[in-house]
Amino acid sequence: MIYVQSEEGHRLGRFADDAAAGMRKDVPLVPATSIAGRALVTVVAIMTFLAGLTAGAAMLIAHSADDWRGQVAREMTIQVRPVDGRDLDADTTAAVAAARTAAGIADVYAYSKAQSEALLAPWLGTGLDLSELPVPRLIVVKLDPKATLDVEALRKAVMDKVPNATIDDHRLWLQRLSVMAGTVVVIAFVIFALVMLAMVLAVGFATRGAMAGNREIIEVLHLVGAADGYISRQFQRHFFRLGLRGGLIGGGAALLVFLLSSSISALMRATAGGDQIEAMFGSFSLSLKGYALIALIAGAVAVITGFVSRIIVFRHLRRLT
Repeated sequence: MIYVQSEEGHRLGRFADDAAAGMRKDVPLVPATSIAGRALVTVVAIMTFLAGLTAGAAMLIAHSADDWRGQVAREMTIQVRPVDGRDLDADTTAAVAAARTAAGIADVYAYSKAQSEALLAPWLGTGLDLSELPVPRLIVVKLDPKATLDVEALRKAVMDKVPNATIDDHRLWLQRLSVMAGTVVVIAFVIFALVMLAMVLAVGFATRGAMAGNREIIEVLHLVGAADGYISRQFQRHFFRLGLRGGLIGGGAALLVFLLSSSISALMRATAGGDQIEAMFGSFSLSLKGYALIALIAGAVAVITGFVSRIIVFRHLRRLT
C-alpha cells in the first residue's frame, strides 16, 4: 500500500492496490464530473445535433426528389400555341383527341383559357387582362404505369393534326432533378463526415487531456502490473458516458426540430404560401426511418467516443512498455 496524505496520493494508492490484486472494484480512474467533461458533452451534443440535422435534411430532400421524379415521370404536357388563322379551341380539342388514341395513355386533360391564364398569375400578378397575349393552351397527359408509351409515335400523331403543338416529356427536367438531388445528398454526406471527424478530434484532445491529468496514476498502475485493458476500459467507460449524454442531448434536439417543423408545416398547409412551400420542399415530415436514423446517430456517437478514447489510451500505454 502507498501511504500518501494527499487526496491524489490516496486515490493513486487505491488504484495501485486494486490493479495489483486483480480486483474489479468500481473506482473511477477519471473523475466522473469535471469542467473538461462538461465541455466535451457540450461539444458532442452540438456535433450530434448538426449531424442529425444534416442526415434528416438529406433524407427529406431525397424523399422530395423521389416524389418530384415520380410525379413528373407519370405526366407529359402538350402546348398548343395560338397561330394566326387557326382556331385555338379547335386545335386544343384536336390535340386532346389525337393524344387519347395513343397507346399507354391513361387520361388527357386540357386546361381552359381561364386556367391557362391563372398559371401566369404568380409571375404577372392578378387582375391583368391577358386576352391580348398569346397564351398557349396546356394539355396534361397522364401516363399509364402498366403500359409502355412510344413518345415519338405520340408526337407524330399530335403534330399531324395540330402542327402548332409541342410535346414535352420532361426528360431534361428529370435529368436535372436527378443531378440536383444527387449533388445535395453528396454535399450532406461530406458535411456529415466533417462533423463526425471534428467530433473524433475533440474526443481525442479530451482523452489526452484526461490522461495528462492522471499521468502519475496511469504510470503507477502500469508499473504494478495493471493490464492495459483495465486502464483503457476506465477511460472508455468514462468517455462512453460523456458521449452518450451528449448524443442524447444533441439527437433529442434534432428530433425536436424536425417534429416542430412538421407541426408548423401542417398548420401552414391550408395557406397559399404553405401550399407552395409543400409543393417545392415537401411537408418537412420525417418518416420513421428518419427518426430512427437520428437515434442511431446518437447511439453511434457514444460508441465512437468510447472507442476513440480506448485506442488513444492503448497507444499511450504501449509507449510506456
